[in-house]
This record gives sequence, C-alpha cells and structure tokens, in this order.
Amino acid sequence: MNLESLASWLDAIGVPHEVISIGKEADNTWCVLRTEQVQPAAQPGDPQPAEQTVVTWEVFWREHGIRYDWASFTNEQVACHYLFGRLAWSQVARGAVGLLPERDPGRSPVDQS
Repeated sequence: MNLESLASWLDAIGVPHEVISIGKEADNTWCVLRTEQVQPAAQPGDPQPAEQTVVTWEVFWREHGIRYDWASFTNEQVACHYLFGRLAWSQVARGAVGLLPERDPGRSPVDQS
C-alpha cells in the first residue's frame, strides 16, 4: 500500500472520502503528507558538512488548523498502513464492517451464500 493506492483501499472498506486528505492539509480530515527536510550530514572534522534530504510521511487529524494524533514515519508503506488501520478500526467500531457470519462447518464455503 502506498499513497497512490490508499484512497481506493479506504473506499473499499467504506471510509468516506470527505474525511481523508492525501498530500495536503485540510480541516476535519485525516491527512497524510510526504515531507522533505534538508539537514546537515555532519562528518567529524568536516568544515563544511554536506546536506542530506530526509523524507518523512506524517499522519494526523486536522481540526481548526491544529494537528491532532500526529505521527511521523520514515517509510511510506508504514504510514499508509497506520492510517488504514486507524480508519478500519473506526469502521468496525461503528458497525460498517465487521465479522463475517459464522459458517456451517458441514457445508462448503461456496454453498454458504
């Protein structure tokens, strides 16, 4: 799972697209952003340290311009799975998705419908 596929996975479990913002901040949404920060790559004794770009993925709920439940990840897939897990749990908690009905052990899964 990555940022490109995240929206379709969330849609598949019934998460309304209005509560998700991928790639930009928006109020009253769960946001997931890719950020880059240039930092010095200090080497001991180096008079002019080189710079390196550090990429992170941030996940948070934004409301009234404030970030809540903020988490930062160094891996895109981990960030996407984190948000998917949080929102999948909310779907289970509200009863939108849940356990499959118990199957009759004497019948084939194909004959269960």
